[in-house]
Amino acid sequence: MLALRKTAPGPGLELVHLPVPEPGPLDVRIRVLRTGICGTDLHIQTWDDSARAMCDTVPFTPGHEFYGEVDAVGSDVPEVRIGDRVSGEGHVVCGTCRNCRAGRRQMCIRSRSVGVQRDGAFAEHVVIPHVNAWVHESQGRTDVISPELGAVFDPLGNAVHTALRFPLVGEDVVVTGAGPIGLMATAVARHAGARFIAVTDIAPHRLQMAVAAGADLAVDVTRTDLRTAQAELGMREGFDVGLEISGQASALQEMIENMNHGGRIALLGLPSRRFDIDWTTVITHMLTLQGIYGREMYETWNAMSALMTTSAQLRETVLATVTDVLPATSWAQGFEIARSGSGGKVVLDWSTV
Repeated sequence: MLALRKTAPGPGLELVHLPVPEPGPLDVRIRVLRTGICGTDLHIQTWDDSARAMCDTVPFTPGHEFYGEVDAVGSDVPEVRIGDRVSGEGHVVCGTCRNCRAGRRQMCIRSRSVGVQRDGAFAEHVVIPHVNAWVHESQGRTDVISPELGAVFDPLGNAVHTALRFPLVGEDVVVTGAGPIGLMATAVARHAGARFIAVTDIAPHRLQMAVAAGADLAVDVTRTDLRTAQAELGMREGFDVGLEISGQASALQEMIENMNHGGRIALLGLPSRRFDIDWTTVITHMLTLQGIYGREMYETWNAMSALMTTSAQLRETVLATVTDVLPATSWAQGFEIARSGSGGKVVLDWSTV
């Protein structure tokens, strides 16, 4: 099979031929149809400090956002069947630590990530535990979940986990960062009943996409601030819920300054460095700061599947975040587009290989 491989420590990826993997007794093998390019993949390509800290085994195959068709199952797999169309939960957990045994598998202390610490889906086939396969439709059907939509269920899960961490009905929401996940979170917040939604970014095309995703106000932070945005929206008090997705120090700092007393902030964006926080405001305004990582296993998957299958409008809005679909052999162009931020989500098509 063809695979996009990190063949050695250092910058770059290489398209190589590998043997088709065989599933173990409790595994499924998936014929990959689409894969999304994530920020993590860009770190792995560059081989920066983040990549070196995350990736403990080289060589390996990156890629953790994917959709495909099951073409082989292990002897002890109870439910997943050949022909099922699936996405994959990328965190492979131990099952025996305290959190796993308590049903908090997303907090497993020995989690191994598909495409980071084990071979991923930038390939024609990928093998994962059967419990990590999320079945959309069977026998090759794509009536509701298209290959492109299925490929972004991983980042959609991040957005849903973040957006639904706190109640949103009637609340005023600020989203910092209008990349693909920020756009998805905006769409979910709108669907969930938020009153006003303000989205911040610096890229004009992404701010336009934020309005299309459901934002009441797109805020170019190079020209205005959140205090002015509140006035434009007619808000008398600060934001009730903050969704911090940019990972930028200035974004979180300004968010904290503009939250209502008792406001709640869900933090998904990973900062590139340590920075100061106004803890006096956090304490005296009784703010809640909640870190978010990945998806709840598997409540977030249940939630986003329900959202996608019951709302055609939300489905279309989420799918609109995918702006580029390229043949897998054009992976270098796809990585360049993703790194430039000139579009939305970039997806590679493996069905044409």
